[in-house]
Order: sequence, then C-alpha cells, then structure tokens
Amino acid sequence: MDYTPNGIYLGDAREIHHHIEPSSIALSVWSPPYHVGKEYERDLSFFDWKNLLRRTIEAHSAVLKPGGFLVINIADILCFKDSDMPRIMAENISRRKRNDITREQVVAAWAGNPTFNRKQIAALLGCSEQTVDRRMKGNNIRGGKYESQTRVKVVGGLLEDFASDAGLYLYDRRVWIKDAAWENSKWHSISYRAVDEFEYLYIFWKPGVTVVDKDRLTKDEWKAWGARAVWNIPSVRANDDHEAKFPLELPRRVIRLLSSPGDTILDCFMGSGTSAVAAILEGRLFIGVEASPIYVALARKACDVAIHEVLNRLDFEPPVSAEYSQRKNYGSQSDQMRLLIERSRGYVPEAGDVIATGTPPGVGPLKAGDLVEVRIAEIGTLSNPVIGGDEVF
Repeated sequence: MDYTPNGIYLGDAREIHHHIEPSSIALSVWSPPYHVGKEYERDLSFFDWKNLLRRTIEAHSAVLKPGGFLVINIADILCFKDSDMPRIMAENISRRKRNDITREQVVAAWAGNPTFNRKQIAALLGCSEQTVDRRMKGNNIRGGKYESQTRVKVVGGLLEDFASDAGLYLYDRRVWIKDAAWENSKWHSISYRAVDEFEYLYIFWKPGVTVVDKDRLTKDEWKAWGARAVWNIPSVRANDDHEAKFPLELPRRVIRLLSSPGDTILDCFMGSGTSAVAAILEGRLFIGVEASPIYVALARKACDVAIHEVLNRLDFEPPVSAEYSQRKNYGSQSDQMRLLIERSRGYVPEAGDVIATGTPPGVGPLKAGDLVEVRIAEIGTLSNPVIGGDEVF
C-alpha cells in the first residue's frame, strides 16, 4: 500500500521507505517512544528501542528530499531498569516519611477507593502524584534498595550515530523548555537530580540543496524564536486520550521554519495527530504513520477538525466579468467540502489536471470574453477566460 499525502496510515515507522515515494518528504518531524515506562512502550527492551530508532532513521535516507530535514523531539536523558548496575545507596537525612510509600500501599489504597483518581490517592497517602505514578508503573528514576537501579543515559549521541550511518548529518538542535514534569513537584526531589523540564529537538539534514527563505517568518518571529536555540512552550496539560502529546506550537514552529507551503510533512509516530494538524494549519501536505489503530482513528478525527477550521476562515469569491455572482465562506458548505476532502484524500494534483465544480442557480450563462475568477483569501486567485462562440451554461 502506498502512503500518499493527506492521509493517516496504520503502519510501522521502520517500513516507511517501502510505502512512501522516494525523495518526496521535505520535512519529517516526530517524537518516538522515550523508553521511560509508558504503557505503549512497556514491551520494548533497551535493545529493541535502539533498533526501532536506528531502522526508522535509516528509512528516512530514502524518503527525504535532498536538502530536506529530519527533526526528532526527545528527552535527552532516558532511564530504564538495569539489574547489572550497582545500586545508588544514599543516606538522605532530609527524606520525609511520605516518600516511603510502597507499591503495595498504593494498590491497597486504590482497591479500597476504586473511584479515586491519582490526585485523590496521593492526598489519601500523603504523598505526591509523582510517587503514586512511579510506584504503579515501576519507573522510579532513583531506583532503591528494593528494586533494580535505574540507568540514566544520554540519547543525543545515539541519534547522531544512527543518522550518520544512514547518511544524514546533524544540522542543528533546539531546546524546548516546557515546565516541570510534575505540577506538584515543588521543584525538588529526594536526590540531587533535577526535575525534568526541557527536551531537545535534534535536526538532521540530508545532503542536497537547501532553500533558505527568510520570508517564512516575520522579523518579530525571527527575533522571538526563529533564530534562537531555546523555545519556551508550555507542555500539554491534559493527556487524556494519549499518554505523550506534544503541544501544537512545537511542530508548527518546526514546519514553518524548515518547509514551504505545499511541501509534504511526515510524522511516522503520529500518535494523536498533532503534527498533521500543524501541517494543515500551515498549508502543507502531510503523511502520518501510526502503529495503533486507536490512535489512527484519533489522528484522523483531529485532522478533520483542523481542515474545517481552515475552511471556515477562507472566503470563496468567484466574480464573473468584475461582478460578484457568488460569494460564500467554505464553512457554509461544510457537508459538500467534507465529501470533497474525503474523496480527494491521497490525491496530489499534477500540472494539466482539471478540477471542475458546479455553481448554484442564478449565476447565469457565460459568454465568450468573460473572465471567471475564483479568489480564496490567504491562497490566491485562479483566473480563467471564456473562449468560444455561443453562450456556455
């Protein structure tokens, strides 16, 4: 099955080069599993996780355009259980009793209060939501004397090595400062380790001619973030339908900075559809690949909402011989536009193609010499002169 633009596909990120036209992607932007114990990655060993990233990056060497970019959003430090690592033994004289909460206590509290959410369970036990989550998911970065120690490893070098082996080169990176990993963390922990509050965007380049267009951003945008290495963007507060959403502003900035209108944007870990929505809002085509059928449906729904948001702000003005015969907003034609969108999904117009539409009663006949124009705000004007002898209806 071919993955054509403006579609979300159920598939494997490692196999995209078998389904996407070679050298067709101007920009690929995605955030892979972080290997920190999320539900959707619990079956991945560290070896499996590295292999997933390596093969996915390798596949991009075929699908990226020469001069195109691959942008990977990831936390620079990952953590995973390592039974061979010596346990960090620390005598924390300032440690408070509430941090001695065990998993058994959390399970018992939830069994006795099945309608409680995590915040309520934390209040009941006198600990933080972070403690409750770590006890239940077993992803405590600090390890402890009763569990295998957690290894901490820097990710950037791995990605750079995988990309270099695939013929892609590190071009730049951005630091995304979000906010503290936990709203109730109070900016401290029971060790000397920092509270997680930033991630990286690693930007890799495929050799070729790269168009540098400074008009993609305004002067104020270049000063505020376009030419700056640090981006301050709040994280998503409600991960209610996906465990690891990133904010819409993040892919929107990447897409505006590193691609042009009409380019095709790829996200092969599509998740809830944020990158595709950003592409739609910025006038780009998109291809989304996702391994979960649930998230495929979620992303498609998000794209439909975004498409209608764009259509609702476009004015449709077709004048005939300088007289307006019809003026509509696409939002007033939502049913017809939804049908058009669905039927055209995956179709990319080529030079010479003809797209025909009808007009409502009352527009009147056209005659030789008339000039028919369709103006779409923010996009442009399509002009067609009428040629021939008799009136054309």
